[in-house]
Formats: sequence, C-alpha cells, structure tokens
Amino acid sequence: MGVFYRSFVIFTILFLAFCCSLSESTHISYDNRALKIDGKRKIIISGSIHYPRSTAAMWPSLIKKAKEGGLNAIETYVFWNAHEPVRRQYDFSGDLDLVKFIKTIQDAGLYAILRIGPYVCAEWNYGGFPVWLHNLSKDMAFRTTNKIFMEEMEIFTTKIVDMMKKEKLFASDGGPIILAQIENEFGDLEGAWHGLGVDYKPYVTAVAKFADGLNTGIPWIMCQEHDAPFPMIETCNGMYCDGFTPQNTSMPKIWTELWTGWFKVWGDLDPHRPVEDVGYAVARFYQRGGNLLNYYMYHGGTNFGRSSGGPQITTSYDYDAPLNEYGLPNQPKWGHLKQLHEVILSFEKIITHGNFVTRDFDNAGWKREMTEVTYQGEKLCFFANGEYETYTFHYEGLEFPVLPWSVSIAQDCATEVFNTARVNVTKEVMEYNKQQGPLEWTWRAERVEQLKDQSAKEKSVTFADELLEQKSVTNDTSDYLWYMTSLEVDECSSTLEEGNVTLKVHTDGQVLHAFLNKKRIGTHYQKGGGFVLEAAGKLKPGINTISLLSATVGLPNYGVLFDKSSYGVVGEATLTSLAGGHIDLAGAQWGYKVGISGIDERKFYSDKEKRNWKNNPPVNKHLVWYKATFDTPSGVDPVVLDLEGLGKGAAWVNGNNIGRYWPSIRRPDIGCNPCDYRGPYNQNDAKCRTNCGEPAQKFYHVPRSFLNKDTKKNDLVLFEEFGGDPSQVNVRTVTPKKA
Repeated sequence: MGVFYRSFVIFTILFLAFCCSLSESTHISYDNRALKIDGKRKIIISGSIHYPRSTAAMWPSLIKKAKEGGLNAIETYVFWNAHEPVRRQYDFSGDLDLVKFIKTIQDAGLYAILRIGPYVCAEWNYGGFPVWLHNLSKDMAFRTTNKIFMEEMEIFTTKIVDMMKKEKLFASDGGPIILAQIENEFGDLEGAWHGLGVDYKPYVTAVAKFADGLNTGIPWIMCQEHDAPFPMIETCNGMYCDGFTPQNTSMPKIWTELWTGWFKVWGDLDPHRPVEDVGYAVARFYQRGGNLLNYYMYHGGTNFGRSSGGPQITTSYDYDAPLNEYGLPNQPKWGHLKQLHEVILSFEKIITHGNFVTRDFDNAGWKREMTEVTYQGEKLCFFANGEYETYTFHYEGLEFPVLPWSVSIAQDCATEVFNTARVNVTKEVMEYNKQQGPLEWTWRAERVEQLKDQSAKEKSVTFADELLEQKSVTNDTSDYLWYMTSLEVDECSSTLEEGNVTLKVHTDGQVLHAFLNKKRIGTHYQKGGGFVLEAAGKLKPGINTISLLSATVGLPNYGVLFDKSSYGVVGEATLTSLAGGHIDLAGAQWGYKVGISGIDERKFYSDKEKRNWKNNPPVNKHLVWYKATFDTPSGVDPVVLDLEGLGKGAAWVNGNNIGRYWPSIRRPDIGCNPCDYRGPYNQNDAKCRTNCGEPAQKFYHVPRSFLNKDTKKNDLVLFEEFGGDPSQVNVRTVTPKKA
C-alpha cells in the first residue's frame, strides 16, 4: 500500500508538472484573418510606451492606465545606443531595465510587442544606432550587407533575444511577448536606395533569415516592408491603414503604427490630431478586416538627456497621445478611444470569424461605404461616411444618419452602438500651478577653451592638420566640440592691417559660437543646420587664439545614408582683413576638445568648486552655469520646470539630465486655425496647429523619482548657452482641468 501510494504521489506530481509546463507555453500563430493565441483568433489593441522616455517608477501607472483605456498589449522599441553607448559596455539598469519593463507588462496581464530593430527611427538620436558603430570603419554603411554592420547588428540583436529567452519572456516560454520586429520601415526608402543604384534586397533577405534563425518561437514582423521575405509578416504604418493588404494573403492585417498625433520640432507649431479622426481611422481599419493595431504613441513621454534626434526634435515627446507626456489622460482622446475599444472587443468573435460584404452608396466609393459582417446568425454593420456633411444610409428599411467623416457601428445592423465623431467625454486641459516664490541663484562662467601653444599635447585634446567632422571626434559623447587653433601676428606684419578681421566659418552643425582671444565675437544657429558664420574681431601682436564651439541638437534619425550626415566645422574657415588680407585656416593645426568643462568635470557638484560659484547672477550672458535649490512639491501631481526666460541649454535635477531646453526659440505668430476634424489628417498640413507665438517648449518634465523625498531639497543646475534670465524660472505641478 505504501509503495502504491508513493508511486501514485510521484505520478501525480509528474502529471501536474507536465500540465504546468504546457500551460507555461503560449502558442502564437496566425491565419489571413487574425493573430491566433493558443489557436484562438484574437483582436489585439496595443499602444507604444517607450521605457526610456519615462521612468521605471512611472511604468506601472502608465501600463495600468493603458489597460484601463482598453488596450490588451504594449509595444516598445529597443534602443541600441542607450544600451551600448560604448562598444561592448552594456547598460540595462534603472530606467533602461528592459526586462523589468516587459515583466511589468506581464504583471498587468497584457501582451507585449518587442520591436528590436535595431534601427528604430522614433525621432531618437541617430535612429537608435550608436555613433561608435559609424566610426568603426570608413566604409561603414548602415542597413546594408556591410560586413561590420551586419556583425554588430547581429551581436546586439542576439543579446536582446537571449535576455528575453533567459527570463522566459517570449510567449513560447510562457512570457508576454507575442511578436518581435526586425528592421523598421525599410520599405519607405527602397525607392531612394534604388535611385542610388543600391540593390537593397540582399540586406532585407539577410536580416529576415537571421531573425528567423533566432528561434524565438513567435512570429517576426517587418513594418512598411512591402516584399518582406517569408516568414516575416508585413505590417503597415501611417495615419490610415484601412486600405492596406499584406502581399502575402495568408497573413493578417497588422497596423504597427497608428499615429495618434505627431512629434514637435523646435520652432514649429504644435501638431494635434483630432480624436474624431483617430477613431475614424480605427473603425475603418476593422471595417476592412483589420486585426492588430498599435497606437504610436499611446504615451510619448520625454526625451531625457541627449536622446532626441531629428535633428531639432523637442525634449517633450508628448505626441498628442492618449496619455500625455506626464502620464495623465489626454481627454477626450483617452476616454473616447476607450469606449471604441470596448465596442470593437465586444465584437471580437464576429470580426475575426465573420463574412464581410461591403458596398458603396451613390457610386461614392469609400466615401459612402457600408460593410455587413455575419457569423452564426449574428450581424454587425459599419456605416462609413467620408464626406464633409452628414449622410443618411438606407438599409433594409432603416435609416442611418452618419455624421461627417465618421463611422457608425451598428449591432445587428439595426442599433447604433458607437459613432466615431460623437464625443461624449469632457475635454480637459493641463493647469500648471506655481509652487514657490523666486529661486535663489548662484552662477559661474563656463571655461572658454583655447590653445596658446600647439606643441603642448594636452591629454584631453586631439590634434590634426585639418578640420575634422564632429561626431567622428566626439563619438556622440557630448553635444559640444571645441575647435581650437592659434596664429602668431608679428607686430610689424602688414598681412592683416590694423588687426581688424572677419572670421568666416562654414559648419554643418546647428549652432556655432566663435571666440577670438577668449572674447566671443559671434553666435549663430540655423534650423536644420548648415550655415556660414561671419564675425568681426581684432587681432593683437603675438599669439592669437581662435576657438569655435560647435553644438548639435540631436543627430538625424531617418533617411537613406543618414549615418553619413556630417556635423561640425567643415570646409571653409578663413580670416580676412578690411584691406583684403586673407588667411586660410582650414589647413592649420587644430586642437579638438570634446564637451564642456562644467559637465565633463562635474564642477557643478564638486565640493572644492563651491567657492567658484558667485551670487548676483548675470542675465543674457552666454556660456554660463546657474545653480539653485527647490523644495519637492507635496502630493503626487507631476512636476515641471517653467524655463521661460532662458535661452538654450540643458538642465539637471539632482544630477539627472532632464533634457535640452530652448524656450527662446518661438513658434510662428501665424498658422493657428480652428481645428476641423473632417477630412484626412496629414502630419505635414497646417491643420489643427496651436500655440502661435509661444516658446517652442516652456515646461520640462521632472519625474517624481528624480526628486528627493527625505531632505525635500533638490539641486537644479542649468547650463545656459545663449543667455537668459534665470529669475523667471519656477517649479510647477500639473493637474487636469475641465476645459
């Protein structure tokens, strides 16, 4: 009896272990109608939340609000240059803890979509590629079959996949990740590659074969890749994807990027996409047999530090998303879409299994289109009106008046349960509440670097007998690079009569400051970069130093061969006298120093440097540091810095770089018109733009996790590049208010 009992117990334990092992594995497959989870067709409504654009402390709340908003999946890119800033030195700590982010999604009971890339675009600096990758070889070419590129891409991608496998985060191991992505929007550039005479197909084939060989146990997708090799699933990105059909008709319709708004650029008006139009796009997608959609973005967040790309992408990456930059619901967008999600998911069975029959009315094509979906005796109808006026559909003796540019969803094709243009959620605006009086400031000047003796080989200075491209020197470790040279003028020399000269310098960067003998003689910036700075100065007998501080505002993230874009002082660099004397400086010996001393030497936190901070801070002074302290605001409302009054620079709170600031660059005074939701929305249109004449960005997010809870005192440090007035800076909290 004892032996039998023990055998029975052992058998039971083994049986339960076997059952558990089965339950831990989720099988992901698909057919032409839907993604299938354990054999069952599912509608997936996902939203993009990029883990580095928020903080680990914010992730649970963001994901919870996404779930409450009707999502059942979260999507993210993986940001190579954030995780491997230096070759073979990896960082997955803190707010870069990708595993923790995926597990937070899993804990919320949601699926995950992992877009590894490793090219991501995403308005992220250099499209997510590390600059050291570009500098590995003079023949480097990103997103081609270049041997070194492919090797490095495969090493990083394999590392990410292995991390997910180790933590059992792929669905095949019981985790939440149901799809993975290789490459990103490559198809959008195939015409341009072809125009350059480049055969791009071997690269697409190679990365697809590589991804498939990683054996993740889940499907791989390629977005905007019209001839994605099998078994890659081709997916759509855009404002509207209802007309999209994958080339391989055995695959479902997947929309990887439904753009909920658009990103902001320094100096441009704020873009807004009406929620009525977003809802219209969603409903049209499901009316035409769509299966999985992902909102890009659902929460945009913040480009902390130097992460924004473009160039000239703002620090805010709010994106007019359903959850705003601070993680608060953007009403009515969040609430209206929540209602739509509930309706769509309630009809999951009929949408994924039913028979679709579509016809147009009055020969208007897609502008007046009705779709009847039937399954096992049930019916569902979509009535789509793409006109600018209300249109009444007549169907089986019933009348369905449908608002302009909207879709009505009717249960049993008889009762309207939702209309995408009928918004019953109250609009809210953000109120910015000032927390305390004027801050008390101290200041110190940034050091102007110069060369007095070019034979002195400083450890931190690189020398070359030519002008070097900026990112090849900095490896993108800083926005700033000093170009330094000197020349000796004989007291009796007539080469440059009277000493009055014009310095003329060409730069491919966005900002350039010029100094002659440590005196600033010129500053210029130009949107998009690429300009000639001309500045007048006066030479003196003896050694004269010329120092140029070149600054970038994010590296490009999109386009064919964007990695080969040049930055910094290139081409022309001359001194010319009034009498016509001319010196070509381009071939002189130049010294290069990366960064600025206050950042690189951490002088704003060094105890021994405290004596160098002074009271009575100046205003409108270039290249100056400001420091103050402020109390942690009580409560849990999001915290921002109001930096209006400053010029351009960067800000740190308790050593955390909250990003670049540039409130002195303002939006145009014209172009803000009443927003009409009707008609197609295009990110390049002037439609629905706001905040004319205002600073490009006034408020800068300070996550609560950056603030001190115990001492309540927080250090605020500003590097002011253009000159401003710190007395106007204040701390505010953000609360929603009914409009």
